[in-house]
Amino acid sequence: MPVAQLADVSLNYRLDGAENAPVLLLSNSLGTDLSLWEPQVSPLSQRFRLLRYDTRGHGGSAATPGPYTLDQLGRDAVALLDHLGIAKAHVAGVSLGGMTAQWLAINAPSRVDKVVPCFTSAHIGNPDMWNQRIAAIQAQGLGAVVEGVLERWFTPAYHKSRPDEIERFRKMLLGMPKHGYCAAAAAVRDMDLRDQLGRVAAPTLVIAGLHDLSTPPAHGEGIAAGIKGARCEKVEAAHIGNVEAAGAVTKLLLEFLTA
Repeated sequence: MPVAQLADVSLNYRLDGAENAPVLLLSNSLGTDLSLWEPQVSPLSQRFRLLRYDTRGHGGSAATPGPYTLDQLGRDAVALLDHLGIAKAHVAGVSLGGMTAQWLAINAPSRVDKVVPCFTSAHIGNPDMWNQRIAAIQAQGLGAVVEGVLERWFTPAYHKSRPDEIERFRKMLLGMPKHGYCAAAAAVRDMDLRDQLGRVAAPTLVIAGLHDLSTPPAHGEGIAAGIKGARCEKVEAAHIGNVEAAGAVTKLLLEFLTA
């Protein structure tokens, strides 16, 4: 896959779909890479030029020294659009990617058409938990947290019915550079967009998981309440809901982005 050499980071990215189609930027969650969006690629690429990328510190992108900030990750996305000559795009993201999507709608409104924050929050809170997780990973690697993370990412029913997907995500998480994960986790820990949501002018759809323990439905409802005209739709899934409830999420994305 191609790599964009930006000012202070190299970002791994992939484009799918017709070159003249509207661009849809897809941002990944903490601990995953651009393959997170694989369930959506075939149906969405029939209508959009999909731009997926690995967030700084993840996958094939550079794991530069941390800690990272959400401002930094948001600026990375803008720089990638600039690098590819893309003036404006729809933006969707899961978890950390949904935080980046909100940041873009707030801070780079001329670059955003419609925005879809998924399974995410405007303020995740609980800094002690994040500090403990970061310390454990720094000391012992991602193996120290992988099982607990996977339990929160997917419902027990999905664990039972799709062990192949659980294993895929286990390998993905364990393959992350631990310093990249920790640096990006600091961005999640420290971000707070609640007072800025009123600045979002882009049409907004928030998608939440009814069984999401990491960013419960109330977090999605809070984002939608802070943005004029936004709505929150809920699906039967936990935190990585675009995979667990792939059909429902794809349907919501297509209906909203093509309306």
